[in-house]
Amino acid sequence: MNIIDGKEIAKNLRSKIAEEVSSLDRPPGLAVILVGEDPASAVYVRNKELACKQVGFFSDKIIKSENITEEQLLEEVERLNNNPHIDGILVQLPLPKHINANKVIEYISPHKDVDGFHSENIGKLMQNKSHLRPCTPKGVMTMLESIDCKIEGMNCVVVGASNIVGRPMAMELLNARGTVTICNSRTKDLAGKVRQADIVVVGVGIPKMVKGDWVKEGAVVIDVGINRLDDGSLVGDVDYDAIKETAGAITPVPGGVGPMTIATLLENTLIAYKKNL
Repeated sequence: MNIIDGKEIAKNLRSKIAEEVSSLDRPPGLAVILVGEDPASAVYVRNKELACKQVGFFSDKIIKSENITEEQLLEEVERLNNNPHIDGILVQLPLPKHINANKVIEYISPHKDVDGFHSENIGKLMQNKSHLRPCTPKGVMTMLESIDCKIEGMNCVVVGASNIVGRPMAMELLNARGTVTICNSRTKDLAGKVRQADIVVVGVGIPKMVKGDWVKEGAVVIDVGINRLDDGSLVGDVDYDAIKETAGAITPVPGGVGPMTIATLLENTLIAYKKNL
């Protein structure tokens, strides 16, 4: 069994970024907009701010009341679109119900969309000529590269079809010439589908949904899920303890995909900086 250490891979990626930033004329700038007081969102934003400082980026944290109107938020995004010192713009999701998140994402300049959610960037990913790729799936690809996982010709099963993880993850694997099946929590004979996979990526938000006997021996298992149980412990979407001895490689939760998502956000900001010069 090979545990894929996301913390270590992310640390190495951050070190490379910091080294490159030290020789630039100005630091790359990342602006993060937080609307409201959601505790989990506040933690994510703080982690991103800390990561920016570690690699020498300029970080602009913008906190807005949950009562902000959609129009006011769009004006804030437009201000950042026009700021030459800001290379990346991220609006922390979820947003309050009265704001259309898709509209806000589309308002961000695709050249500063470091989350990779703008339809122009998703379209480029579909055509395998992407510029800014969604952070979590891109981070997963970096993790697979780190263990020299050969994707070409492999059976790849993605469980979960969200716009943030599942759909772009499937495209990443397809672009790497994998044979891809996309499933969801209601897929018929989901266990049988997963059992055929050489590479399994799970992101459905259901604790320990993928059981030990669902995974064939030697398969690579990437767990994108992170769920807090009633006792306060964090678990993924796969039953790690039941699978770890069978899998050829597996990501832990926490310490797997999570650190890679933030490191990849920094990588995207550096790419945006270079493109925006």
